[in-house]
Amino acid sequence: MVNIASDLLEIMRQRFDSSPYPRQPLEKSPKNETDKLYIHSLVNAYYLRNQKVIDTQGKLILDAGCGSGYKSLMLAEANPGAKIVGFDISPESVKLARERLDYHGFDNAEFHVLALEELPSLNQQFDYINCDELLYLLPDINVGLKAMQAVLKPDGIIRTNLHSVFARTNVFRAQKAFTLMGLMGGTPGELEVEIVRETIMALKNDVQLKARTWQPFYATPEGEEKILMNYLLQGDKGYTVPEMFSALVDSHLEFISMLNWRQWQLLDLFQQPDNLPSFLAMSLPDISQEESLYLYELFNPVHRLLDFWCGHPQPPLDILPVTEWTDADWQGATVHLCPQLKTPQFQEQLIACVREVRPFPLSQHLSLVPGSINIDSSTASCLIPLLEQPQPMMALVERWRQFRPLDPVTLQPTELETAFEIVQQLVIQLESFGYLMLERA
Repeated sequence: MVNIASDLLEIMRQRFDSSPYPRQPLEKSPKNETDKLYIHSLVNAYYLRNQKVIDTQGKLILDAGCGSGYKSLMLAEANPGAKIVGFDISPESVKLARERLDYHGFDNAEFHVLALEELPSLNQQFDYINCDELLYLLPDINVGLKAMQAVLKPDGIIRTNLHSVFARTNVFRAQKAFTLMGLMGGTPGELEVEIVRETIMALKNDVQLKARTWQPFYATPEGEEKILMNYLLQGDKGYTVPEMFSALVDSHLEFISMLNWRQWQLLDLFQQPDNLPSFLAMSLPDISQEESLYLYELFNPVHRLLDFWCGHPQPPLDILPVTEWTDADWQGATVHLCPQLKTPQFQEQLIACVREVRPFPLSQHLSLVPGSINIDSSTASCLIPLLEQPQPMMALVERWRQFRPLDPVTLQPTELETAFEIVQQLVIQLESFGYLMLERA
């Protein structure tokens, strides 16, 4: 961490030495945590910015503030063939991270006891930097962002996050209360945790601090970590969307996207997005991305984290929305399946649904949008070749024609144009949800 007073730095070092975070058993594997693997994948972030699918083999990935190494393990699982470099100020945490990656068979990883400002001493440039749940603890987030910017490759991507001042306001009030009670002066331990428990549970249920921050789970032994990382988290601060954008400008970084960008759509907050009040209907189409995100945050502060991707400013890219592609674009396109769907469970259920002619519950395997996503068995059959390797768009169209050689009404041979339109609509929909990736020739 950068420019933190030495006493606070030492408190935080001792805190995470005595209680490494997160507390995940060494043997626990994230292989089936597809939603989390999705956001730790360089492939998905790179595609969002570049509309290109990147190979992670040989890429260099940094886990900044790696803690006990569970996120490092996720990065290794989500980016096959990449080298993982992690660092943390806590020697005990780094020791656990090394043991975790070794236990799960990832020998292409290294870990260091290091402060963020010492990153250049590694003499490495990174393709992807994961800085999760760390930046908001720094006295100056610009210093942290600049440190990562200095070791990021020209086309590299940083994933980091800040606490939302609006979404976390009740927790910040709790931290001030427990600071006033003398619980935040040193390294919080079992005594401080128990005092927090007793205090909150003694409050009436309708007292705001209890009603808006407390969960019954916190009263169990397993809830200790949550208490430490919320009520008793030293250095914790909140930010707004404009402050996030300002820090990026000061650090010479360019905003790419929120990680969960589908859950930051301003129009989704309105009952009738196509029938807005006249002032909004005229003004909203012209607002900037920053303004749109800020309005969302002000209207609906439900996201604890301002979780985002950023990178070096890039020259204008020749990215054409899929909905605007020409027939020639489609005929030369290559279709990729999201890497996190290439699991034995996905393959087994997909094939079973196609054979048994029943809807395929796609969102059960990767939940990227609100609600359930089901596709019928005939169109789901187009996904089967993608399990092995990317496919030309027209190869999927031909597969559809083989699956449905006759029109079910006229019993005439299925027209190429008809098959193309059906597959095209499926691909457009699944690409917009994040399940497929498309590359133009």
